[in-house]
Amino acid sequence: MTKDYSQDFARVEGKVWLNCAHQGPLPNAAVDEAHEAIVWKTTLHLLRDELFFDVPLRLRHALGKLIGTPPEDIILGNSASYGLHLLANGIRWRAGDEVLVVAGDFPADLFPWLGLEKRGVNVRFVEPRQEVLQAEELESHLTKSTKLLCVTYVHSFNGHAVDVQKLGELCRAKGVTFVINCSQALGARAFDVSRIAVDAITNVGFKWLCGPYGTGFCWIRPELRESLDYNQAYWLAMLTPEDLAKELPRVTLRSDLGARRYDVFGTANFFNFKPWAAAVEYLLEQGIDRIETHNNSLVSRLIGGLDPKRYDLLSPREGAARSTLVFVSHKDSKRNSEIYESLRKSGVYIASRAGKLRFSPHLYNTHDDIDHALSILQAI
Repeated sequence: MTKDYSQDFARVEGKVWLNCAHQGPLPNAAVDEAHEAIVWKTTLHLLRDELFFDVPLRLRHALGKLIGTPPEDIILGNSASYGLHLLANGIRWRAGDEVLVVAGDFPADLFPWLGLEKRGVNVRFVEPRQEVLQAEELESHLTKSTKLLCVTYVHSFNGHAVDVQKLGELCRAKGVTFVINCSQALGARAFDVSRIAVDAITNVGFKWLCGPYGTGFCWIRPELRESLDYNQAYWLAMLTPEDLAKELPRVTLRSDLGARRYDVFGTANFFNFKPWAAAVEYLLEQGIDRIETHNNSLVSRLIGGLDPKRYDLLSPREGAARSTLVFVSHKDSKRNSEIYESLRKSGVYIASRAGKLRFSPHLYNTHDDIDHALSILQAI
């Protein structure tokens, strides 16, 4: 029997949120932090100067612990796209270089690279033979010109997880930079950058990490990060509180900032980063492994309760490719939009993606939530 995490989140009677792949709710601990941030802004003598540095530092520590890296290697952002654009605009490209992306991937993983074509970089869409790219087929697509591969860890449109270890090992062996968008995985499953052959990851904060919208971060392998050619010099990263206290602080570019050099502007961001740090700390306190066990229980209950005579399961039933994104279709797929609306009117919120029904439960959900959704599906 797993812990009842639902008590740590606000619950609305008669409403069931099974759409974490779109937005995850703030845990109560994060709500308290958001309220305190509002107090700081409405009672300004409480907004002490050191908070401008303490808020991002706290978040950096939590995110570093989450992915197994020192906090100083965390780049704070506002989306998954932020990290991808850092790479797209900072890597030293040459005409003829090639970037591989996966056809049908989430648009955030595709658009940042397309602008490189005007610089002579070829962006090639790989059409996977199965739902997601496999390492054995990737090898046949790699050429001497391939410089980078970008994939999503868990596919937003089919729920399949890729084998990041095998893809990463192949890329490492071939000298190809390997970039992963972890937005549909991190927080629902464990991920340690020190144990996977990956060069960069990027992630939103408002899905499985249960933070506010407009949050995100990235990690770039230090050697790759230091090779970037990207013109960014944010004054709040360049100066210290002591510098700001001087009458005329010396304005010189620092070269010792590491990952902080590429932080999004406005890193204090009290309304977002303060509650998000509390949300990540909450997840870490519960234990990502225990959260994964809880989520697997929810997914198994949902899959096991589907009526196979009426519904098709379109995402993996079991195995390493299964994720917390469960895709379902009525045998008559034309009825899916009707079923989506019926669920919504009954207080069960899921997503409709590419004509399919997407359920995405997280730790705040209970078996009763799943049973309620199944009872509606059964009645339609």
